[in-house]
Amino acid sequence: MSAAPETPRSPSRPTVTEREARQVAEAAREQDWRKPSFAKELFLGRFRLDLIHPHPLPADEHVQRGEEFLAKLRDFCETKIDGARIERDALIPDDVITGLKELGAFGMKIDTKYGGLGLTQVYYNKALALVGSANPAIGALLSAHQSIGVPQPLKIFGTREQKETFLPRCARTDISAFLLTEPDVGSDPARLATTAVPEGDEYVLDGVKLWTTNGVVADLLVVMARVPKSEGHRGGITAFVVEAASEGVTVENRNAFMGLRGLENGVTRFHRVRVPAAHRIGEEGQGLKIALTTLNTGRLSLPAMCVGSGKWCLKIAREWSAAREQWGKPVALHEAVGSKIAFIAATTFALEAVVDLSSQMADEDRNDIRIEAALAKLYGSEMAWLMADELVQIRGGRGFETAESLRARGERAVPAEQMLRDLRINRIFEGSTEIMHLLIAREAVDAHLSVAGDLIDPEKSLGDKAKAGAGAGLFYAKWLPKLVAGPGQLPGTYGGFKHGVDLSGHLRYVERTSRKLARSTFYAMSRWQGRMETKQGFLGRIVDIGAELFAMSAACVRAELLRGRGENGREAYQLADAFCRQARIRVEELFDRLWTNTDDIDRKVVKGVLSGTYEWLEQGIIDPSDDGPWIADASPGPSERENAHRPIR
Repeated sequence: MSAAPETPRSPSRPTVTEREARQVAEAAREQDWRKPSFAKELFLGRFRLDLIHPHPLPADEHVQRGEEFLAKLRDFCETKIDGARIERDALIPDDVITGLKELGAFGMKIDTKYGGLGLTQVYYNKALALVGSANPAIGALLSAHQSIGVPQPLKIFGTREQKETFLPRCARTDISAFLLTEPDVGSDPARLATTAVPEGDEYVLDGVKLWTTNGVVADLLVVMARVPKSEGHRGGITAFVVEAASEGVTVENRNAFMGLRGLENGVTRFHRVRVPAAHRIGEEGQGLKIALTTLNTGRLSLPAMCVGSGKWCLKIAREWSAAREQWGKPVALHEAVGSKIAFIAATTFALEAVVDLSSQMADEDRNDIRIEAALAKLYGSEMAWLMADELVQIRGGRGFETAESLRARGERAVPAEQMLRDLRINRIFEGSTEIMHLLIAREAVDAHLSVAGDLIDPEKSLGDKAKAGAGAGLFYAKWLPKLVAGPGQLPGTYGGFKHGVDLSGHLRYVERTSRKLARSTFYAMSRWQGRMETKQGFLGRIVDIGAELFAMSAACVRAELLRGRGENGREAYQLADAFCRQARIRVEELFDRLWTNTDDIDRKVVKGVLSGTYEWLEQGIIDPSDDGPWIADASPGPSERENAHRPIR
């Protein structure tokens, strides 16, 4: 197929160097650590169990309010949501969205004084897990609206007038969306091309945004745009609340995907869109900081829905594996299948422990959870995908067959293949796995860069390096000796986690391994210095080890919480034990791959691929792709397409 020739617009894409891009990202990062962080301490080799145990708990009134809403939401999901219809029509019916509005589901995280339900993060996540199990596209709709849409940034950075103007609308009637990504800008926001030019008491927006979840049906938009620096304007990437019905706003396309078929995701063009200065969120230049701060807790919604997916995978695996017989016994009793079921059960328990612990810490606001939330997103998205893949394998041919086809031939319509397709995007949404590795790694090595940053910076003077060297020497003289020995080497440590099943050994392992992780990081810093940031394979494995250790800690603490409350404590201990044993094997493999890997040869192969050295290997196939551009033109100008915006009233 051939694409029609394009009429090029005048380009306006900013050109930035790699160093400039890093500086933009670094400036947006929250620099200070004013509160303790369990995960940050873990990466530094300090196992601060006291920060998460005893497990924090919600107040009774929050529990009552949350449980009452969950009961109403469950009834709505069971009686009003037809997941098969949404999958078939690739559309969430308007009456379902209207019903969710009336139920208050769009205002779960909004304070009651603005007409919201005022749920805690814990119950908001439980609600997302519930509604997401009914249909993941609905979970994405509610999450994008409240976790990253208008309500969350206004809650943190909005003025009183902005909150009073927009939050009541978001709580009951309006749908919001978050617009950052552009056709040629993904995880490198320094190249953001959408502009907001000041004109009097307004800004004029021009640009194109891609993958605008909720954008097709949204009433309000959070838009990130670049304000040019001028007299009286500091400029920089800035956040705005924009009315979707404003003149010059055009939804040019409703995008379709592998999964989440009901997702209202589109391409939005802004042409000479006038936005009152009063609708700017925060100050000019604070846009990326607002986005990243919003995501600190906003990221928890995605792993919450992954928990729901894990629970469903476990339910189907249990029911099917008990009913299906091979060679005289249920397939669950064959070790090849049983090991998959054990993985799903143990991982679901641990993932719920991670999400509940992180959410409760977010509610209490005593700890800085930016790393915990990022680890929850990373770990949840990866493990949920693996669990769904194992479920498809357990189901065999029926796992590959669609629910509609199963129903048509008289069998239970189990949408296992849909689950796999729906979950795949989670490894990309809200920061891909690769970007999450780098983001978490940056936070994990923050203490090192704080004391040795100038020492390894090639652009710093000898005087700056000497000063940094002295400071680094003092820091490491105190820090390194503490990595040699710790309570994880004493047999009786954490004895309070021994009740029938002994979890204390796993906690001692976490303590020892956190010190080993910190030593490995220090060795890598001293070996590669300024080149450390290019060792993305190494950094990814460091982060993955930390994620496993965090999940092990959360699983043990949750098991003890349930035991103390008399809620399936023995079974919780068994699941925590199984998970920790599985995780320890993964951790040891990751440590082996820190230093024994193919990273160097992989880089050589990549250079060969890009230079065409192996192009002969591609012969013998037909490429079904058409010959259109890799990246659509996104230069500013009026829209040439019909507006696909579809507000729901």
